[in-house]
Amino acid sequence: MRAGRAGGRPPTVRRPAADPYDGLPLTAPRPALHDAPGPHATRRDTASMSISACPARRAPGRLGDVMTSRIPQTVPRIAVALAAVSAAASCSIDLDRPAEGPSAPPPAAVPGDAGASSVGDPYTTGDGNGGYDVQHYDLKLRIDPGDSAKALDGVAEITARATQAMSRFDLDLSDLNVAEVRVDDAAARHERQGSELIVSPAAPLKKGATFKVLVRYSGTPKTVVDPILQRYGWIPTRDGVFVACQPSGAHSWFPGNDHPSDKATFDFHITVPNGLTAIANGEQTEGPAPGDGEGDEIQPPGSSSTPRFTQAAAHADTTTTWRVKEPMATYLATVNVGRFDVRKGTTPGGIPILSAVDPTVFNTDVDDFQAKNAQITDEWVKLFGPYPFSSTGGIVDDADVGFALETQNRPVYGSFGAQETIVAHELAHQWFGDSVSVTRWKDIWLNEGFATYAEWIWGERAGGPTVQQEFDTRYRQTDNREVWDVPPGNPGRGQMFGRSVYDRGGMTLHALRRKVGDATFFTILRTWAKEHRHGNATTAQFIALAERLSDHKLDRFFRVWLYERGRPTSW
Repeated sequence: MRAGRAGGRPPTVRRPAADPYDGLPLTAPRPALHDAPGPHATRRDTASMSISACPARRAPGRLGDVMTSRIPQTVPRIAVALAAVSAAASCSIDLDRPAEGPSAPPPAAVPGDAGASSVGDPYTTGDGNGGYDVQHYDLKLRIDPGDSAKALDGVAEITARATQAMSRFDLDLSDLNVAEVRVDDAAARHERQGSELIVSPAAPLKKGATFKVLVRYSGTPKTVVDPILQRYGWIPTRDGVFVACQPSGAHSWFPGNDHPSDKATFDFHITVPNGLTAIANGEQTEGPAPGDGEGDEIQPPGSSSTPRFTQAAAHADTTTTWRVKEPMATYLATVNVGRFDVRKGTTPGGIPILSAVDPTVFNTDVDDFQAKNAQITDEWVKLFGPYPFSSTGGIVDDADVGFALETQNRPVYGSFGAQETIVAHELAHQWFGDSVSVTRWKDIWLNEGFATYAEWIWGERAGGPTVQQEFDTRYRQTDNREVWDVPPGNPGRGQMFGRSVYDRGGMTLHALRRKVGDATFFTILRTWAKEHRHGNATTAQFIALAERLSDHKLDRFFRVWLYERGRPTSW
């Protein structure tokens, strides 16, 4: 994540210790579930959404008056993505509503073990859950931005595998009204406790069993306003909605296991009012064609053959389906709804691409944006290895936010537009952050430090300061406490999107490059992206890889750069 233009002590061990939260018991005993009143039950706990519900991601500020990454206090640089897909057909989504009239109450709760109510990540307290591994989300979403009382009407079908025997498990979901929960097509008891939806299936689940959970829900998702992470999540715009949810805001608009350690594939079926376009992650598989033509390669800016979205004029609703075939962390999911100029085609390197710009954002030309997305993606393939996903691109919306977010496949940008180095930052995240995701948020430098370094590389190629100059400028700032007093390898929740994570994280990589040499350094980056493709990883694993490929002992190097306070003077 990177911010837009705006006006604990480190470990004392010699190398980063294993995650101290892995394997610890994560839940306290819960009160017994109560009888649910049926499919139209509402939440019993009306507490407001927690801060972890959907923080946007920001990067530390760049030097000078330029867009910065998600954490600067002045302007978060969230790279969160809100997808917007063309809604031009006459089809309308079936939310499988229950028949009118009373329904039988769910069966009595079955005693037994419960899945953990959190993964135990102190950076996003309460987020994620234990006892299961989500395989797939199928989300049917009817979105009406003009309905302030019920902007969202949804049905989520979640396919998961039980990692333990259990009679009860949690899903993350904030504030929205839940009408019905079913497990393997049988009515299930459910109860709300804060941002937890506690589900008790009719029959216990066996370890290793694959099961399906259906949740029917509705309401208007709340925008998260966080004193540290600022404003993110479900953000209304003048003509629709922008969605960017790093680190943990996905559960403000759909139920799930909201932590990057549990990635899954997705299907989005999105119905919007006529005249609006909806764009999500992945590729469109059903609904109105996204353009008038397909074009085999990106056309030059201004070319009349560049395809555009067309809008249907005769239907009340339009529905489109988007499929994400590669595993995705929940915070990277996005649905952007509004009016967009869209370009669709293939990069010169052969990667499908879709770029969209709200026509009221006058600082970004859609053809230039499409061409730049294509150019940068192809260049990063040469540097970092094969592109990890099925398509690339980006979305610029008229959203009043000061950040961009690396939503999977196509990052999202607010009304500040898409500055070239920010685009380079967000597209680098497709390798570092989206494909290779953190296991715990304390390792966020693996996302932001890597993307910041890529941003410096692109800036040099574009005629800006060299990477060495970027390093030297920051290193000379001896009194910059934001950078030197915060260890980027474990910055704490309040600084997880601070300047140290971005700038000192990028500096760590440049110092490593100088230590091991260019050839070894870029081999390390490509191997990292390859060995952990579509998975999760830790700083300890990166250090082990760097030592293996460089044949250097790097304990002290990474300790002074990532885990000690103060400006490194030798390494």
